[in-house]
Amino acid sequence: APVPPDTFFGRSSQKMILCTPSCSKQCSCSWHIGQQRIWNVTVTVENPLGKKTATDVFNVNHRIYPTAPFQVWEEFTETEITLHWNHQNSGIELFCQAEVLHRDGKVELHNSSDKHSPHRSITVSGLQPYTEYTVRVRCGAAKHFWKWSEWSEARTIRTDEATPSGKLDMWREITPVLGGRNVTLFWKQAPGFRANGRSIEYEVTWEKIEDGSRPESISFSSIYNSTRIFIDNHSYRISIAAKNNVNFSLPSVLVISKATDNSMSILNTEELKEEQVNGTDDGIFISWEPRCIYDSYIVDWCNFPKLQPCDLQWKRFGPNTSSAVINSAAFVPGERYNFHIYGSVANRASLLEKKTGYLRELAPLHDPVVDKIELTFNAVTLFWDSYLTNESQSGFVRGYHVYVSPIEENCSLKGSKKHILSGDSELCKYTIENPEEKRYTVEHLMSNTKYKLVVKAYTGGGETPILNFIYVDTPYNSNMLYFLFLLVIVPTLVAAICHWKKKWVKECCCPAIPSPNKSKVLSFKEFKIGSEKVLKISDCIPDMLAMDNKGEAQKF
Repeated sequence: APVPPDTFFGRSSQKMILCTPSCSKQCSCSWHIGQQRIWNVTVTVENPLGKKTATDVFNVNHRIYPTAPFQVWEEFTETEITLHWNHQNSGIELFCQAEVLHRDGKVELHNSSDKHSPHRSITVSGLQPYTEYTVRVRCGAAKHFWKWSEWSEARTIRTDEATPSGKLDMWREITPVLGGRNVTLFWKQAPGFRANGRSIEYEVTWEKIEDGSRPESISFSSIYNSTRIFIDNHSYRISIAAKNNVNFSLPSVLVISKATDNSMSILNTEELKEEQVNGTDDGIFISWEPRCIYDSYIVDWCNFPKLQPCDLQWKRFGPNTSSAVINSAAFVPGERYNFHIYGSVANRASLLEKKTGYLRELAPLHDPVVDKIELTFNAVTLFWDSYLTNESQSGFVRGYHVYVSPIEENCSLKGSKKHILSGDSELCKYTIENPEEKRYTVEHLMSNTKYKLVVKAYTGGGETPILNFIYVDTPYNSNMLYFLFLLVIVPTLVAAICHWKKKWVKECCCPAIPSPNKSKVLSFKEFKIGSEKVLKISDCIPDMLAMDNKGEAQKF
């Protein structure tokens, strides 16, 4: 006949006990031990393919499995919880363990060994005030430990309230107004701050430093994190503290200088040049020149610069820090963020540097609008004076590209670079590297030709695609027309006039030569030698007589 799959044998010096186990989720077997303490137990597992055995010899006093603690109650202060419980008194010293579950899921175990007493306790210290913890306890034999008992019923306990720990982090924004200044105060809980209470309030106090006048104060509930106060032109000490049902926290302090000093600060602010900074994968990198006189540095900015008033953010750094990566979940590409760097000493802050930058630059949102064009026969001048290069752009405008091409052919203008469009058409490209230069003259054009042009602004994120063009027609070359006029028209006109007035022109330019025979000079008495008339000297009285040569004279 087949044997059961598991067979349990318990042996003692007096007898052998055969126990058939019952198996559901796991196999178990029980028997009455009487006064016997040392047991030799053999477990046999058998099936048609064979069998296996395992043997264990033990003292039952060393296999104590206590029942779970019961009737658990607690005592607690701001930082400690003491658990008390009852346990069946078996005369065995127990080793107990308390489990403390924090709200963030962290688990701590605390051990304690108690005396032979039905009332046992364990104290857990180093806890946070006014914080919920879930605790439970279990025990095992202190000597010859074998196995823990089951856990007791879990209890949720909140520690007592205590004075708020740490300080609030406070910052300000100063706006000069008539008769004084508006100071907008912002505050947040610093990393080391804990409210330590059920409810919390914030109390803001400000007082003049010079005359020691009575301080003014105002309280706010925990839902507020900013307020605005008006102060005159004197120096002021402003502080903020958190308050719960127990006490106030340590105050955070800011000192606002006199308005005269502040006016110099404002003047210096206007003179500070804004430096451009670059974004990285982790945020926007900021650096500044360290100064040994300051004990800390503050960098402030707005997460949403276009909101008014903006949600001012700030971060503090130690005296040995001169750079930081500013990151925020609110930072988006194409948005310009302005940063101010302050140095602080004795709670007085001074503006040192200004920075501006993008998490990532994008191409400009809008192209320049050409609002004026001047044309000559070989050049065109474009104007786009209304184009803005300020923080409204999605990147720093670094310059402009001017693209030109004739309508019916590719461009090959002197001084340009070739630019190929997606349709394989060519454009001439000119680059203007000064973003404040908002005019450009394209030269070496052909007269009486139609051209297409476009002006594109470019940033660190590139430029928008070329879609729309401006079309212009260069006029005829007036100099060439004038030259043609002089070369053709004028001579033709002169020839026509000459033909029309040729008799007058002939008389003016080529008059007829008169015949000497008709001259009055020859109207004297005739004395002929051959066929010619001869004038006798005696017929006239000359003023002067000159002889060409002696031979002629002798002849006469």
